[in-house]
Amino acid sequence: MRIKFLIAGLLGVASTTAFAQKYELNYAKDSYVKYVTLNKVKATFAEADKNLNEAKIAIEKAGANSKTAELPLTYAVKAAVYATYALRDSAKAVSYFNDADAALKKAKELDASGENKVLTNDAANNLAQYQLNRGIIDFKDKKYDAAYKDFDYFHQLFPEDTTALYYSGLAAVAGKNYPAAITSYSKLLPVTFSKKESIYSDMASIYLMQKDTASALKISAEGVEKFPTSAELRRREIEVSLQAGKAQDILTKIQAAIANDPKNKNLYYYAGLVYTTEGGNAGAEITKLKKAGKDAAAIPATLQTKKDEAYAKAAEMYKKAVDIDPEFFEANLNLGYAYLAPAIDQYNAANQLPPSKQKEYNAAIAKANALFEQAKPYLLKATELNPKSKDALINLKNYYLGTKNAAEATATQKKIEALPGN
Repeated sequence: MRIKFLIAGLLGVASTTAFAQKYELNYAKDSYVKYVTLNKVKATFAEADKNLNEAKIAIEKAGANSKTAELPLTYAVKAAVYATYALRDSAKAVSYFNDADAALKKAKELDASGENKVLTNDAANNLAQYQLNRGIIDFKDKKYDAAYKDFDYFHQLFPEDTTALYYSGLAAVAGKNYPAAITSYSKLLPVTFSKKESIYSDMASIYLMQKDTASALKISAEGVEKFPTSAELRRREIEVSLQAGKAQDILTKIQAAIANDPKNKNLYYYAGLVYTTEGGNAGAEITKLKKAGKDAAAIPATLQTKKDEAYAKAAEMYKKAVDIDPEFFEANLNLGYAYLAPAIDQYNAANQLPPSKQKEYNAAIAKANALFEQAKPYLLKATELNPKSKDALINLKNYYLGTKNAAEATATQKKIEALPGN
């Protein structure tokens, strides 16, 4: 009986020792759990802080004990507690963050069964929040590479979080880290995301900056397919197509759509945009030659013809859109401009003629005036539909200048100056 009693006594001592060794660890966990609960109610904030402090003291003791230092629970509790302090103690935030990050990695490595998932999730949430806050500060300070790393850390913890991916992409673009931006944005396309429409447009721009027109065309077309009513994406597809020398391809695509839906005002508007862009490109080439010192005789007549024909076709398309919807602001605005641009060209060309060519001058001015008057109703309609449109007001002012109505030109300029931001 003495032997049995002695053995029982020894077992009791062993159990007590094991309990004592794990006491600090369990107490740390319990205190942290209490903190989480109490911290949800303002009236118990002080008690919550007390429990968090006790959790920190206890987990540090558990971490210093060789019997509990390497347990998965020890690392999980330490990660949760220190991640919380990283958000609360700005003076030691970096140190707490680094310790919590290391502890979280170890906790996940040792806890294959996920027994401590609640704790590791708490730690991950707080570490992600810390890096999100850090990333926003770095982004505002124009430390874009650092911001990208901050947001990407958040993404690595929560791969499905769309905010992390979006912010990572924004920072990568700002830092001109285009491959990283494409990677981040591409991951947003298959998932539900409120800004997906703009992602397609941004990705097309990024590909263009990398001179990858094939990918820009592909992503633009995919965006239009996903968001067929998006004027911005359709405009982007048109721009990319023209830059890639695919004007006819995009026109064929739009014309096929018109054949299937002839009452769709937007399709005529998009066709007008293609022609307007072609006219603008021809005009830019003419301006470039003039700036290079070329006189009128040295500038190929085909360029001016190309410009005039493009604007005429653009006007035809915009007119069809306006016929379907007379209140279509963008179509009125662009139709007015499609008439106005060649009118200004005629006006400027007439004023370049020498005095000896009065007959030619009169003919050119008459042609310019006819175009100015063609533009007038649409220029006025555009300002009526959107009185605060700077583009509409500038077009109208140019009309008044071209028709030598100084009083109205001055009055319109005052409206432009009164717009917000001027």
